[in-house]
Amino acid sequence: MKKQMSWFILAAAVLGLNPAVAATNSGTRAASSVDFSSQPATRARTNVNYQKYQTRTTTRTYNSNDGKNLYYTQPVNRSALYKQYDSGRTSQTTTVRTSRAETLRTELKRKYYLAHPFFQPLGGKFGSVTDLSYTDNSYKINLTPVTGFSISDPKATWSTKQFSVKEDFSYGITDRIAVLGMLRYDSAKYKFDWTTAPDDEMDDNDLNMFGLGGQWRFVDNDKWIATASAYYQHQKDISDNVILDIKAGYKVARSTIYGLARGWYVDFDGNSYGNGIEGKNESGHEQSLFLAYKTDVSNAFYFEGGLGVFSVLDEDWTFNLEGIFGTYDWHNQASLKAALGWQPNDWFALNLYAKMAVYDSADDKKLDYYVYGAETSVGVYQDSWVKHGTADVNDYKETTVGLQAIFQF
Repeated sequence: MKKQMSWFILAAAVLGLNPAVAATNSGTRAASSVDFSSQPATRARTNVNYQKYQTRTTTRTYNSNDGKNLYYTQPVNRSALYKQYDSGRTSQTTTVRTSRAETLRTELKRKYYLAHPFFQPLGGKFGSVTDLSYTDNSYKINLTPVTGFSISDPKATWSTKQFSVKEDFSYGITDRIAVLGMLRYDSAKYKFDWTTAPDDEMDDNDLNMFGLGGQWRFVDNDKWIATASAYYQHQKDISDNVILDIKAGYKVARSTIYGLARGWYVDFDGNSYGNGIEGKNESGHEQSLFLAYKTDVSNAFYFEGGLGVFSVLDEDWTFNLEGIFGTYDWHNQASLKAALGWQPNDWFALNLYAKMAVYDSADDKKLDYYVYGAETSVGVYQDSWVKHGTADVNDYKETTVGLQAIFQF
C-alpha cells in the first residue's frame, strides 16, 4: 500500500473524559468505530463534564423568656395596665416574662457556590452550565507493515485541535433531586502530519452529543455531602453510553474535601474503534487506513476515581483542584484539573479551568492497523479490510482549557 495525498480523516481522539462537570456530566472521548465486515465507518468524537453543588443557609433556634402576663391578656383600659405593674411592686414580687419560647430564624448571608463540584439547582429553580473549551490532543505513530505490504511514509503525528460548546440545563424537582439535559457542539481539526508525505487533515463541525440524566443529593449536613447521578448519552457515529457517578465530601472550615467514582457502559456502533483516514490510491480505488485501539468488541466499560478539594478563598472567589485516574478499556490515564471561580452574586458565576494528562499508558503501546483497499507488493488490489501491520504509539499529550458560565434562576 502507498499512502496518497489528500486522504480523508475518518475519526478523532483517544478515549478519555471531559464530567460532568459531568463532567459530571461527561461523555466518552472516543475514537471512531468501524465494522470490518463493511465499508469504513466515519468520524469520531470527543466529549466533556461539569460540576454541581449547593451551599446551604444555616438556621439557629433561640429560646427566650418574657413576662407571662405582659400583653397576653389585654387590660380594658390604661389604668388597669398601670395597676398591674403597681400591684407587682407593692407585693414585692417580680413580674417575669415566661409567656412563650420565641423561635428566631436567622439566615447567614452565604452564597450558593455555583462552581462547587456538588452543585445542583434547588427545588423549583433552573441551573445552566455553558462550557466553552479547547482541547489539544496528539501522539506519534510509527507503522511497520507485515510481509507482502509496504507504505511510503511510516511515521506521522496524529493531532486533534477541538473547540467545544457544551450546555447542561437542569431543574430542581426538590432541593435534593434534579433532572438534567445536555448538548455539545464540536468544531475540530484532525490531522495526520506525515514525516515526508503530504499531510492529511479535515475540519469537522457538528452537534455530536446529547443526553439526559438525574441527580440525587442524598446527604447534606454540617459535615458531609454526597450525590449520586445517572446519565444517558448518545455520541454521533460512535456509541450510546450509560454513566453512573457518585461523589462524597467532608466539609472542613471553608473547604470541601471529596472523592469521586464514575463508571461508563459504552455500546459502540461498530465492532472495532480507533482512528483512521480514507481516500483514493493512485489507481483511483477507494483506500482507508484504520489504527485500531480495540477490535472484535461491541461494548466496553470505563472507570475512573479521584480526589479533590474545593475552597472558598473569599466572598467572591473559589478554587478547585482535582486529580483523576481512569481506565478506558485500551489505555489508562492520570490527569490533574484546576479551576478558579468568580461569583459576584447568588445567581451567576464564571469558572476558568485547565486540565492536563500527566500520565497515559498509550505511550509505547503497539497497536494493529488495518487497510481497506490495500495493494500487495505485486499490485493486487484487496477489496476488503486486511491487517496491514502494527503501529508503535508514543509521546501522548492532552490538554484542555475552558471557561464555564454558570447560572441558577
